[in-house]
Amino acid sequence: MTAAVHTRRSGPAAVLRAGVRSFSFEFFPPRAGTPAAEQALWQALRQAEAVAPSFVSVTYGAGGSSRERTAALTRRIAEQTTLHPVAHLTAVGHSVTELRQIIGGYADAGVRDILALRGDPPGDPLGPWQDVPGGLRYAADLVELVRSCGDFSVGVAAFPQGHPRSPDRDGDIRHFIAKCRAGADYAITQMFFRPEEYLDLRDRLSRAGCDIPIIPEIMPATSFDQISRFARLSNATVPRDLATALENARHDPATAHRIGVDHATALAQRLLDEDAPGLHYITLNRTTTALEIHRGLGSTVLRDHPPGAWYS
Repeated sequence: MTAAVHTRRSGPAAVLRAGVRSFSFEFFPPRAGTPAAEQALWQALRQAEAVAPSFVSVTYGAGGSSRERTAALTRRIAEQTTLHPVAHLTAVGHSVTELRQIIGGYADAGVRDILALRGDPPGDPLGPWQDVPGGLRYAADLVELVRSCGDFSVGVAAFPQGHPRSPDRDGDIRHFIAKCRAGADYAITQMFFRPEEYLDLRDRLSRAGCDIPIIPEIMPATSFDQISRFARLSNATVPRDLATALENARHDPATAHRIGVDHATALAQRLLDEDAPGLHYITLNRTTTALEIHRGLGSTVLRDHPPGAWYS
């Protein structure tokens, strides 16, 4: 397949500036030497390609552990599909020189959209931050670096329940505003499960004078053990009624799946009703559940984005 020409104008920042809702998927690079996982990923990417999302993002492992695989997968998506890739990039574990090399590699592959993150320490994602000689300490510094390297669209992370390392919400807001002032075009949230958490964050940032679009991330909670682990790492609180329902369905995968899809669909619908600029689905390299949720949103989405043409 001949790849589409990816330009900044067709990236998430331009889509959002045009007032078009953004719908997107998140993928991660499989471990080296896992052909079955590689095959499943590309099947999911082709399924995503069929519905023409605004973009797909490729995650960067804790401590930069998937650096080469993230870069290779992002370049391959840009070169071999019609999808528009956004590459995650973390400051942790890298010197500025290394970061410049990575950014330059993306530019050479035609990838001009980067999600700039501070990142988690290697080994223990909740462990203490480890400075690297000649490196960066904050996500805002990484935003500035990416901006200095050329014509890039830059996204950042937002935390509806606060960053796990922030001592208080006010400090978290200050760090987010610093990322806005450094040149962030938009943000994607960490997972959350109550619409009020997103709406409160959006209102607090607006009052502070930061009005960049904030795309809510949708994580389908279809497994009690899995969602409990992910929520703990991201500082997200799972509502008691959702956690209880999933725990009761621990040995009934079909019921757990339906609970997660119904909850995520209702959450997404409420967010769209409240004028969220789009949705970013965590797929865990399987798009079936995300597409099921999207179809469940009905006319609210499909009126503006018919099947097969979310954005073009």
